[in-house]
Amino acid sequence: MDGTGPDSWLFEADFEEPPQVDLRTDRAHSARVYDYLLGGKTNFPADREVGDRVLADLPAARDGAAAARAVMHRMVRRLAGRHGIRQFLDVGTGIPTAPNLHEIVQEVDPACRVVYVDNDPIVLAHSRALLSSTPEGRTAYVEGDLRDPGKFLADPALAATLDLSRPVALTLINIVHFLSDEAAHPPVRELLDALPPGSFLALTAGTADNAPEAARIGAQRYQEAGIEVHTRSLAEVERFFAGLELDDPGVVLINRWHPELGEPTVQAEAQVSVYGGLARKP
Repeated sequence: MDGTGPDSWLFEADFEEPPQVDLRTDRAHSARVYDYLLGGKTNFPADREVGDRVLADLPAARDGAAAARAVMHRMVRRLAGRHGIRQFLDVGTGIPTAPNLHEIVQEVDPACRVVYVDNDPIVLAHSRALLSSTPEGRTAYVEGDLRDPGKFLADPALAATLDLSRPVALTLINIVHFLSDEAAHPPVRELLDALPPGSFLALTAGTADNAPEAARIGAQRYQEAGIEVHTRSLAEVERFFAGLELDDPGVVLINRWHPELGEPTVQAEAQVSVYGGLARKP
C-alpha cells in the first residue's frame, strides 16, 4: 500500500506510540495544560508548571476546566438529539478525554460521523482514542490549525467522512481565546461559509466579565509561558455568531447553558469565566 488512498489516514493515525516528530514537551501547550487541570495524564513538566501556577492563584481552575468539558457534552448531545445533526467537525480537539465527542453523539445515533482537527503532535500520538467509532458511524483525525481552515477542509480524510452538502456542527470549544480577533474571526467565518444552511456553530470563549481579576491572573500565568490568551466581553463573543440564529438561551456563562440534573455544578460564577453559545446557520 502506498499510503495515498482515500482511507490511508486510518493507518497513519492508528498507533499506540507517539510518531517520530518533535512533541515540544519542553514548552507548555494549552491543550496539555487543560488536560492537567482535568486530571489527565497526557501532560509534561512544563504543562504542569503552568497549571500549578494557575491553581496556586485560582484553586477553582479545575472546576472551571471540568465545566468547560461538561458544556461541550451538553452542546453536542443537544445537537444530535434535539436538532438532528449527524455530522460534526471539532476543531481544536485537544487531548482525548473519555467520553469523547463521538462517544456522546453516537449514543444518540450510532451513525453519527465526526472529524477531529488539532495541530498538537501529542494529540496525533493519542488519536487512536478518537477513531473508536461505532460500526454504523465513522471518525477521522486530521492534523490542522484553525488559522488555516482551507488546508484541513481539503484533506481527503475529511471528505471521506463528512458530506459538506448536508448540515454539519462546527464545534470550537475553548480555542478562540488563544487567538486575537484578527486571527480568529476570518477562519471561523471561512469555516461557516463552507458549511450548508442548517449547520450549527457551538463555541465557547474565555471572558473577564464576571471575574476580572481572576481572569487577568489566569491569562498572565499562560502568557508567562508563551501561551497567548485573549478574553472577550459578552458582546465580543456574540460577534462570532453574527448572521446565525442563536439557540436558547443565547450566549451565556457556560454553567447557565442548559445545566443538567445531577451534573456537578460550579457554585460561584467567578469560577466559570467562559461564555458559550449554539447557533444555526439559516
